[in-house]
Amino acid sequence: MEDRPIISVGIDIGTSTTKFIVSHLKYAKVSNRFSLPRYEIVERKIVYESPMYPTPLREKRNEINLEVLKTWLEEQYEEAGINVSDIKSGAVIITGETATKKNAQNIVHYLAEKAGDFVVAVAGASLEGVLAGKGSGAFSRSREVREIIANIDIGGGTANVAIFHRGKVLGTITYHVGGRLIELNRDGEITFISPSIEPWLRSKNYLLSVKQKLDFRHIQQIAREMCNDMLNSLTGQKPISVDDPLIHSASMQMIPDIDEVMISGGIGLLLEKEAPKTINDVTIYGDVGPLLAHELITQLKKFPFIKLNKALQTSRATVIGAGMQSTEISGATICVTSSRLPLRNLPIMILELNNEQLRNREYMYKQITDSLTEWSNYFLEEQETPFAVHIRGIASCSYAELKELAQSLFFCYKQYFPHNSFLVVICENDIAKALGQLLMLQSNNKVDIISIDQITVEQGDYIDIGEVINQSVVPVIVKTLAFMKN
Repeated sequence: MEDRPIISVGIDIGTSTTKFIVSHLKYAKVSNRFSLPRYEIVERKIVYESPMYPTPLREKRNEINLEVLKTWLEEQYEEAGINVSDIKSGAVIITGETATKKNAQNIVHYLAEKAGDFVVAVAGASLEGVLAGKGSGAFSRSREVREIIANIDIGGGTANVAIFHRGKVLGTITYHVGGRLIELNRDGEITFISPSIEPWLRSKNYLLSVKQKLDFRHIQQIAREMCNDMLNSLTGQKPISVDDPLIHSASMQMIPDIDEVMISGGIGLLLEKEAPKTINDVTIYGDVGPLLAHELITQLKKFPFIKLNKALQTSRATVIGAGMQSTEISGATICVTSSRLPLRNLPIMILELNNEQLRNREYMYKQITDSLTEWSNYFLEEQETPFAVHIRGIASCSYAELKELAQSLFFCYKQYFPHNSFLVVICENDIAKALGQLLMLQSNNKVDIISIDQITVEQGDYIDIGEVINQSVVPVIVKTLAFMKN
């Protein structure tokens, strides 16, 4: 087994801070000579971690200061002793309220051009929650204990909750809860109020304004109600509603009973510090974060049926992810529109159907609709990023059943993603060619189809599909965000 060291970079541009990490990854071929090539990471070592850098915003706070950010990142590359040409994988994540800044796309394009072959995503709140849940250890924990685990990733602008069960994402919900939604100076005078929290403040009759001075008790009361409302929603004490001013977005209408909670993000890091007792303690970072962290723990004690488990990563939960690449070959039973290749950085959406479910047309249609509804929440509205639908669980099926699947999938896809001009499907078993041809018939050549099989992917992965080789096979690179386990 021959080790292959690569350099991987992680960058997280968050509401409050920006982080930069360099890792040396060793991955090796783990398949035998009679199998298609398969590579896995066998060792990961972080060789450089930047200090927490305040995310630079312009004066009006509606734009990221690209020039300042660019200079800082160049300094980090130099400090780490690496060149862009050395980088082989990694993740760039724009998170929290920063993802809503009007020049967020410009940041992504710049980093995509300057930072190597990256998995680049302007993370919508749902996607960010899933990534943080993997980084914190909640995802792997749900595999170990077979219970329902919620990871609450709280930064400066949002609390992104991802709920996992047996290694699967059940759903996500995001709240307007964060340390920097209200900023104060050391005297307790308000210097900034985020527009996203103002509707909730008004609903609670907190009539706050810039330059208003708050005392310790007043800030504590606001933080307490904010945490209490969020936890009441998560535990089903309060229904999920689009009219709830504390809810940013949700991919589920009913939250299952949660067994364990992990808390990551900057607020998770503050849990390790002593609870603030004075206004100076609260405002040490110029916001309400320290008090919000400890009020969250206090309010959690009201729900003794939920166990609090320590996150493996807190403030670096999202940035710890870096690219793990494994190359596979898909061929013989594929159906592709060659002119669309190569394709890069396609996120994976899982669609799980067994043979019995496949024969139930109404159930199959509902499964497809539910999956596409959830996935439509994973990206910002203005994005047109295509994705790949991974169909698994089908052992074998008749032509008639496959035709029903093609009809339902294509109809739903065009309903939810009318602007996407091509559809990518990855099949677990050897049905890609037949399914691809049926999808082409459904599209009437108005949507290009890429259908491949024999590829192992998971939710949260990204894939690259190369150009057709020898008229029958395509190389596929699977990129998995690789999170620290200890």
